[in-house]
Amino acid sequence: MNGISDIMIQAAELIKYSAHTVVFTGSGISVESGIPPFRRENGLWTKYDPGFLDINYFHKHPEKSWPLIKEIFCDYYGKVKPNAAHFSLAAMEKTGLLHSVITQNIDNLHQEAGSRLVYELHGSCRYLVCEKCLKKYPVSAIDLAKLPPVCSVCGAVLKPDFVFFGEPLQEPANTDSLAEVRNARVFLLIGTSGEVMPSSLIPIEAKKNKSQIIEINTAPSNYSTTITDIFIQGKATEIMEELLFILTGIVL
Repeated sequence: MNGISDIMIQAAELIKYSAHTVVFTGSGISVESGIPPFRRENGLWTKYDPGFLDINYFHKHPEKSWPLIKEIFCDYYGKVKPNAAHFSLAAMEKTGLLHSVITQNIDNLHQEAGSRLVYELHGSCRYLVCEKCLKKYPVSAIDLAKLPPVCSVCGAVLKPDFVFFGEPLQEPANTDSLAEVRNARVFLLIGTSGEVMPSSLIPIEAKKNKSQIIEINTAPSNYSTTITDIFIQGKATEIMEELLFILTGIVL
């Protein structure tokens, strides 16, 4: 790669000499895999009323929520694949440059790319859970021709194993993420706007713990002028591929 910028070299140096580097990802890292963001222009919430994912509405009207859940999170999300940014992070973990991934995403793309230590704050769309007996099922094991799906053990309606509006962050992912924050010397933000509470507070905690914050985003976020030390504007795939090359010489 030619014409490596000073800011890329500066970011790479921080990561290279960091004793503990953690990455925090939002929906922006998966946009290049074909998953639209939720809140920005052309986001899902410009096309769908997010009320179908309110936990109280779901409990009262699962038969109305489930067709949209199937359409968006089972049929569509099930077809997407990891992109170069996901693969770059997995390669960084494998070479010891990255310790863990904290993600707001529910798409499972970090794991598919090869990342091993992934904390999913909002859960995963790849599983369904029975809220009554707590049995968990892979989505692929459930026949979604008849909605809403029900638990084979107790007959209760199954819920996607991700956080709905009105629910807290998943545990132990939340507690484990905060432990990672306390240890992080470099905290890498990729594709997150800083608008989704309460998970958006985690990078702020990293800053309070004196982490160096490197942000990669297509546009400035709520973090850019408040906690970010190095802001790199551009596509996550291109920037992460370049960072990986600078640090390791690996070309994806």
